[in-house]
Amino acid sequence: MKILGIDPGTQVAGYGVIETTGSKITAVEYGAIKPNKNQNFPQRLKTIHDKIIDIISKHQPDQMAIEEVFYSKNIKAAIKIGEGRGIVFLCAATANIPITEYAATVIKKAVVGNGHAHKCQVQEMVKIILGLTEIPKPADASDALAIAICHSHNIR
Repeated sequence: MKILGIDPGTQVAGYGVIETTGSKITAVEYGAIKPNKNQNFPQRLKTIHDKIIDIISKHQPDQMAIEEVFYSKNIKAAIKIGEGRGIVFLCAATANIPITEYAATVIKKAVVGNGHAHKCQVQEMVKIILGLTEIPKPADASDALAIAICHSHNIR
C-alpha cells in the first residue's frame, strides 16, 4: 500500500510517499513544495495543487493523510494554512483517494510514543523507522513522512 502524507502550508508544503509491505515501511519519495515568493496567493495555491497532482499521478497512492489544523494566535496565518489544506483535500477528492486527518499529538505518539515529543525526536524516529541514513530534509518533508507513518500504523 502506498500512502501520501502532506504537511500543509502555503509557503512550504511537505510531502512524503511511503510504501508498506506487511510491517515494513519504506520511503518512496519525499520533499517540499516551495512556491515562488513572488507569486500572488492564488498562484501559490495553484503551484501546490499542480505539484500534488503530479505526485499523485507519479506514485498512485492508495491513501492520503494530512495534519489537522492547529489553533494559532495568528488568525490570518491559520486561515492561510486552512486554504492550503483545502487544496490538498481537493487533490485527494479529484483523484478519488481517501484522506484522513491527524492531530499533531497523535502523529507524534504514533512515531515516537509520546504525543508531546520534540520535533528533533520525531525526525530521528522517521529516519530510524524508514531505515534512512540521514534525517529527511527539509523538516516539512520529515513531518509529511511522519504523517504517512502515523496513518500506516492506524490502518493496520
